[in-house]
Amino acid sequence: MTELPGPDDLAFYREHGYWISPVIVPPDVLDAAERGMERFYAGDHDHILPDLPATRGWQPSDGDVLRKNDYSSLRVDELAALVRHPAIGATAAALSGADGIRLWHDQLLRKPVGGSARVGWHTDRQYWQSCTSDDMLTAWVGFHDVDEVNGGVSFLPGSHRWDITGLDFFSQDADALEASIVAQGFDLTPVVPRMRRGQVSFHHCRTVHGSSANRGTSPRRSLAIHLQPTTNRWRPGASHPNDTLVPNNPTPDYTDPTIQPLLWPTDQR
Repeated sequence: MTELPGPDDLAFYREHGYWISPVIVPPDVLDAAERGMERFYAGDHDHILPDLPATRGWQPSDGDVLRKNDYSSLRVDELAALVRHPAIGATAAALSGADGIRLWHDQLLRKPVGGSARVGWHTDRQYWQSCTSDDMLTAWVGFHDVDEVNGGVSFLPGSHRWDITGLDFFSQDADALEASIVAQGFDLTPVVPRMRRGQVSFHHCRTVHGSSANRGTSPRRSLAIHLQPTTNRWRPGASHPNDTLVPNNPTPDYTDPTIQPLLWPTDQR
């Protein structure tokens, strides 16, 4: 088991809303995940999910654009192995202070070289209004080295404490989003951490983040693993695509082990 974040690391996360781990994912796990990514795109799946808008995502007919496919780890075993790597769940629990961590959902991401494909400034929490927890977080795993050249994730430090609106994951109008952030009185000084293969970035669900176009020489390939404390439950008055996959008895069950498996502790089911 990789050493967990220490007191200084936890203080950094609380202050800045993100934290970059040392190398905690072994090369063989990432090698397998890369193979799993190609199997996913080829339609070679180990498990089948219902054909719903939430499970479709990028299709080959969409062309060479930013590929975003949710729930990939529920369909391809090599991606599930990455999601379940114990260092990820244990680190998430330490950073969030949770007694246990479940998968919320994942996003398989492939950003092509060139063009304008970017991820607009947003918070994950704005899309997770159906959740009771304010301590959810995301582990972002690059399958290779990442930096500002190939479109690594950018963070606005301390933004997890902001009360901000008007952000949009899907927006390609960076100028408009940035003007909105400044107009609301917030500091637009992004940090783009350089990460070696095997490092993982963790960010709070309220942290403002995004990414620029890929100016590198190969597609940027990654898996975003969205995580929930085991205390998270469905909140009335809002919905999420997860609600179409988990049991509803009579409300969406965010502890369903099939769709949202327990990742930490690993000795419980």
